[in-house]
Amino acid sequence: MAELYNPNSLPADFVKVYGGTEDSVKIFSSPARINIIGEHIDYNGGKVFPAAINRYLYVAIRKRNDTKVVYNDLKFPGRFEFDINDDFKYAKENGYANYLNGILSQMKEKGFKFDCGFEILMVSNVPAAGGISSSSALECGFAYAVSETFGFGIDRVEIAKLGQMSEHNFMNVNCGIMDQFIISTGKKNTAIVLDCNTLEYEYVPLELGDYRFVVMNTNKQRRLADSKYNERRSQCEEALKILQDEGVKISALCDLSPAQWENSKGLIKDELLVRRAKHCVYENQRVKDAVSALKAGNLEKLGKLLNESHESLKNDYEVTGIELDTLAETAQKQDGCIGARMTGAGFGGCGFALVHKDELEQFVENVQNEYKKVVGYEASFFDCESGDGVSRFN
Repeated sequence: MAELYNPNSLPADFVKVYGGTEDSVKIFSSPARINIIGEHIDYNGGKVFPAAINRYLYVAIRKRNDTKVVYNDLKFPGRFEFDINDDFKYAKENGYANYLNGILSQMKEKGFKFDCGFEILMVSNVPAAGGISSSSALECGFAYAVSETFGFGIDRVEIAKLGQMSEHNFMNVNCGIMDQFIISTGKKNTAIVLDCNTLEYEYVPLELGDYRFVVMNTNKQRRLADSKYNERRSQCEEALKILQDEGVKISALCDLSPAQWENSKGLIKDELLVRRAKHCVYENQRVKDAVSALKAGNLEKLGKLLNESHESLKNDYEVTGIELDTLAETAQKQDGCIGARMTGAGFGGCGFALVHKDELEQFVENVQNEYKKVVGYEASFFDCESGDGVSRFN
């Protein structure tokens, strides 16, 4: 486990880079996230159930006396300079600065006016490319820091939308809104059940007691995910169209309850499409059951739902692969683990497990040994709890 950066050092590090005094620097934090349950159903009318976790990216910011905008990062090399009056455009050579410029371009488009430039120093304790949303943490943390520093007072849901619009319009990535939403609006000891279409949401208590989330990164580069994602999406659309053509009155697969699904699944003759649709219907029910379990403080029930979700993603939706299956299925057998599953798009990326705090070391050792034996290289692990969304860090 790499040594975590202590954010209390950031004002001093900022002054080393830019000069001036520490008291002139404002610091903001932005979390990573996991989706507890509700995988691959946001585009099928289902709900997602994410939580912010207590792993943060930090943004230190200070206004300048001129119109320059300067970015530096303590871990990623590269100092970038722009002018606040620039017409910001995506450019590959700008690296991470594109995420920040994308936010500025969206802010300017919405009519926000900057009376001067500013300088930024960032550092992240969120593993990059680990499937827990480091880029969204960057976008939303930066958007919140700029909004607060310049007195724009942009609300948290709008911060999430800015992050998504930046991805769509600037980075040319057609992402959903779950990541930006939970990162902007999350609260410690809660998860959010979110309808990604209507943005209706509800906070649900997430009291983990003696349990911790253990994020398990396959360390596999995801090459398949995008093409398979589009394939799954069109298979679900096909299944939906068959049901609609046969007179089933629904606008999305997740409109069906499991009972309604069992009554109408015979209308679909293609066994593959049946499995894809079944995952959506039952995964959406698992979201509802997970919400009920957490409201009742029943972590054991939540753990069972995590296991069922993984099995469905493996057998019905087929988006796991040997790496994620080895992590989740080995985790499920360990003492102190009450549930584990893949999270995110699949085909690599991350899984997570719910593990008793007294068993963490043994858990990681056992799962690592089995993973290395089966896959041939090591996974990486870290434990965490729920955390707050974007915040001023003092």
